[in-house]
Amino acid sequence: MARIQWYPGHMNKARNQLEDKMGLIDVFVEVLDARIPASSRNPMIEDLVGDKPHLIILNKADLADPVMTKRWQKQLAGKGKLVMAMDALHANNMQILVSMVKKAAAEKVKKLEAKGASDPVVRIALAGIPNCGKSTIINRLVGRNVAAVGNKPGVTKGQTWLKAQANIQILDTPGILWPKFEDQAVGYKLAAFGAIKDSVFSGDDVALFLLENLRKYYLGDLVKFARATKEEIAKINNPDLLLALTTEYGMRDDYDRFSLYLLQRLRKGKVGRITLDRI
Repeated sequence: MARIQWYPGHMNKARNQLEDKMGLIDVFVEVLDARIPASSRNPMIEDLVGDKPHLIILNKADLADPVMTKRWQKQLAGKGKLVMAMDALHANNMQILVSMVKKAAAEKVKKLEAKGASDPVVRIALAGIPNCGKSTIINRLVGRNVAAVGNKPGVTKGQTWLKAQANIQILDTPGILWPKFEDQAVGYKLAAFGAIKDSVFSGDDVALFLLENLRKYYLGDLVKFARATKEEIAKINNPDLLLALTTEYGMRDDYDRFSLYLLQRLRKGKVGRITLDRI
């Protein structure tokens, strides 16, 4: 399998700009993809956050394995870290998010009020890898479409301060990946769920990686998607299964086309509620 690497110049610039503004931020809000909570965590974020209050959002939880999401919530929580799962696209739990931001900022707000401030502004940075739903969360907090939203990575290119509800100000940042994936499995997971542009990786490689994981963890979902039986799938290797699925879905021998179709269905939750990062 080919190595996956994608780190556009604007991401490096965004990382540097975010570092410069950390002194202005009261709460750091990190948005993860609930289907790949570990793989969608940028290791640079921990260094940037330091000891600031840290709220972690497991977004797209409606598309993830609910059992694994609960386990990840417990795994990621800790001193100075609050964790919540949400579906920013459809759910109306923005008030829960607002209350958690306020809870995280409570100590800072108390100090400002002691100095005479009345209803002080809480400044948050909202950051995450590309296509994790960060812009959707921002638009819901602000109450209008102020952040560019797209189903492909690299939509947000600059940093902007936005006024949200409950006297909260948001620093919107581009999705930030890291310069090198130490584990190529991370690259394949990011590619599978759309954090990396489809044009920079081989679709069949990622599709084969996905089929292997579906066999191991979600055989029932694979059986349903393949329109086959467990016994039939057990008798065939992944490359042959990919070709069989290509034919089954009417694409003859165009497995490249089917591979991208499979990934698109996965991202929309049409393969099942799949979580590839396991505890």
